[in-house]
This record gives sequence, structure tokens and C-alpha cells, in this order.
Amino acid sequence: MTSGVVVGAVRDNGAVSSPEFPSPGAPDAPFDQAEVSPSDGPEESGEATAAPDEARERALRAGLSEYELDEDDLLLLEGHGDDGEAAGTGRALPVLAVVGRPNVGKSTLVNRIIGRREAVVLDTPGVTRDRVRYPAEWAGREFVVVDTGGWEVDVAGIEARVAEQAEVAIAEADAVVFVVDATVGTTDTDEQVVRLLRRAGKPVVLAANKVDGPSVESEAAGLWSLGLGQPWGVSALHGRGTGDLLDAILAALPEESAHGTAIPDGPRRVALVGRPNVGKSSMLNQLAGAQRVVVDEVAGTTRDPVDELVELKGRPYVFVDTAGIRRRVHQTTGADFYASLRTQAAIEKAEVAVVLVDASDELTEQDTRVIQQVVDAGRALVIAYNKWDLMDDERRHFLEREIEQDLVQVQWAPRVNLSALTGRHTDRLVPALEAALASWDTRISTGRLNAFLGELVAAHPHPLRGGKQPRILFATQASTRPPRFVVFATGFLDPGYRRYIERRLRETFGFEGSPIVISVRVREKRKR
Repeated sequence: MTSGVVVGAVRDNGAVSSPEFPSPGAPDAPFDQAEVSPSDGPEESGEATAAPDEARERALRAGLSEYELDEDDLLLLEGHGDDGEAAGTGRALPVLAVVGRPNVGKSTLVNRIIGRREAVVLDTPGVTRDRVRYPAEWAGREFVVVDTGGWEVDVAGIEARVAEQAEVAIAEADAVVFVVDATVGTTDTDEQVVRLLRRAGKPVVLAANKVDGPSVESEAAGLWSLGLGQPWGVSALHGRGTGDLLDAILAALPEESAHGTAIPDGPRRVALVGRPNVGKSSMLNQLAGAQRVVVDEVAGTTRDPVDELVELKGRPYVFVDTAGIRRRVHQTTGADFYASLRTQAAIEKAEVAVVLVDASDELTEQDTRVIQQVVDAGRALVIAYNKWDLMDDERRHFLEREIEQDLVQVQWAPRVNLSALTGRHTDRLVPALEAALASWDTRISTGRLNAFLGELVAAHPHPLRGGKQPRILFATQASTRPPRFVVFATGFLDPGYRRYIERRLRETFGFEGSPIVISVRVREKRKR
């Protein structure tokens, strides 16, 4: 029987308190208390401490031979964990921008090129707003595809900012795919896009989309009049003709990018998450030092996760702006529903999540749900109270006390008070990220862990349940990212006792900003 929980998560509104334990010295204790050495801090170590810890580990490990162990147990005890690996490309890939007026099928074509449903697609104009980068590969060559919002002339408000992002994508691309709706033909907006492309001087591949059959091919041929060369008839929805289009794209793309950014090996991925309109896009723009994503007062402006490589204090980070997580995802429809799914995927791909909370508003159930979503995904956590500059001194005093109550379940998460709009205290984000990531990667030696548990059990044994007391036989850290501990015991450990172990782990070893997973494997003695 195996059981596991993620501890350090946001639970009910009440605080987590340690259970009442019986006095130490309970019978049948698994650890010889004469061998227990005092528990040091996480920075203190030495040969004098290591030797007893290693001896304890060998003794307890030998004692497990008397119990029934399965193949997974043996692999774990031999040190075969499941640590994750950080991804990094280390190369600057050619950049391909996909542009066109609204609702011609740009995002559908992007999904077809990259071979998966990544970009949000809906039969409504204006779904895509930011320029979003995706890795792609064709015929053994890798490149980057940049999806853009629909370009329109003489527009204002959010549509004007979307058009500006499309123009930036053209300027930063090595080649451009211009998508036209073959069933509609050339429009005045298409003519304006052609003038824009000619001024940019980039290689252009013309994609005549929605050519779903031979009857539409003649209409696609009429696009020769645009003066951009051969129109490649494709159906982004069904995949018709996309192979020939990709061959033409590779011919237009250079071997080496003149505009792509070389991504160093192993930049840490940081997801900016939160409910709608808390300032996630403003934060990314502030960190990037440019208008990287569209910002508007209307909640829900961002729909696709947007990646941006940012260097902070000499270290590269990939920040991911995400769509706001709404109150009930299953009740959302259309673009908001698909955006919520992409946000969850972005959290799982990230290593640490910065949850932005609006300091000018009370902490809502929605904020708590977002934090819980990050903890459930096993990602490191930093909480950023945005719009702190809007608070006066009196309000800040009371807000600090409210935060202590509202975030009692995640007191282990570092917190930063900042302003994404003005940039105030955004420099404090880097130490918080570094601390959370360091904890996320922390590994405790098996000997040290068992010495810690020996002292813990001596002070507070597990309560009796039905006249029996579970014994902790052995413990090891199975993996990092997040730290996961496996405890072998003779009986099930109460959730309250596991929370107590988690609390003491944090007091002794830190783990600031990282959730902790404690699994219990109940094992019985071998039958003689």
C-alpha cells in the first residue's frame, strides 16, 4: 500500500497546526536514540556529522531486508529517482512570421506547421492579439514560427496595439508567410499588408488559405496579382498543400538567423500567472524593457502564452505571460476556455510560477485557486503583490496583517510587494526567484534525512491508533523538482503527522518557495 500527498499546499481557511502527540519514549521506537546527533542547519556539515549519519543509513537500510519490498522499492533504494531536467536550446533559430488580416486562418496554419494544437483558434476575428513564438521542424531543419494578431489599417484602441505587434514581428523575422483567404480574394487590407511587406524587404511566401478542394484552386491562382510570387494553395484546417508550402518556407529561410535571439543553455522558465487584470502583461513588459505584449484595461486581453527571454542581474530567464485564470474554467466558453487550457500547460512547462495578486483588492477565492493550481503542479512559487504603489501607509499596515491570515497555508512562499507599472521593487523579484528555484532543486542526503527523522520521532512519536503505533523504518528523497520524500513505515501515517514532518523539514532545511511531497509506503515483515 502506497499513499502520497503534496504538503505545503493551500487548504481550508484555517491554519495548519501540529497535532497533539504523546510524550516521547513510546515503545518499539525504530531509531536508537543513543545514536541521534543534534540536527544542524542546512549550511552546516562536516565529517564528524556525516559519519554517524552514514552509519545510521546503513543500519536502517539493512533493517529493511526483513520487510516485503517490491521492485520499485529496490530501485528507489538504489538511488534511481525521477529528477527532471532543465531544457535549453543554446542556438539562434531562423524566425518565420505569419501575418495577414483578421480571420484568414493564421493561427490554424501555425498549428499545422508546428504539428500540434498550441495556438488558440476560434471562428471569430481578433482571437490572437500578441506575437507568440513556437518551435517548429520540417525536413530536419528547425526554426521558430511567430503567430501574430490580424493586421488592420486605421484602427484604434486594442486593435491598433495588435497591429503594432504584427509589424514588430515582421521587423524581427527572417522570412514572412503572408496568409490570404482564397475564397474571399484580395481586399484593400491585403493590399496595405503587401505595401508593408515590400517596405520591410523580407522574403515573403504567399499562402492562399482555405483551398479545400480543386474548385478553389482557380481562385487561389488569382492572387498572382499581388506581385509576391506564386500563391501556395493550402488548407490549414485539413492540411492540404502544407507540405509544399513548408518546402517553400525552408527555401526562403536562411541557414543562420539574422534576427533570432540565441537562447543560452538552461534558462529558468518563469510563468506569470494570476486572475485576469492583475498586471501580468505589464509585468512582462516592465521586465523586458519593451512593449512585448498588448496591455489594455479590458480583462482577458492575453489569450496565448507569450515567451520572452529576459536577462536579470546577469542571468537569463524565460518569462511566460499567461491568460488570466478565471473563476470557473468549465463554465467559460470560446477563446477564454482554450486560453485557460494553455495557461495550465504553461504552468506545467515552467519551473517557477510568479502568482500576481492585486494589492488594491482583497485576496479572493480565485487568487487562492490560482496558488493551489501552481502547488498542485509541483512548481516553485513566488507571490507578487502588484499595484503596491496605490496603497497608502495606513492601508499597507492592515494589508500586511490580512496577508498573514490569507496566505497562512503558503507561508513558505517568498512574497514581493511591487508595482509592474512603475517598476518599483521589481528588482526584488530576482532574489525571490533564486531562493525558490534553489529550494526546488534541493536534495538532502539519506543519512542526514534519517538522522533528522530519528530526532523528530524521539521528540514526538506518532499517536497510537487502535492500540497500534506506526513505526518509521526508513526514509529517502526520491527526487527533486519538487522535493519528494518517501517514508517506509509499518502503518499509515496520519495527514496531521505528515504535515508536522513537513513543517519540521522546512524549519530545519529551509525549502523556501518550494512545495514538498511526502509519500508513505506501508510495508509488512517477511513471513518466516
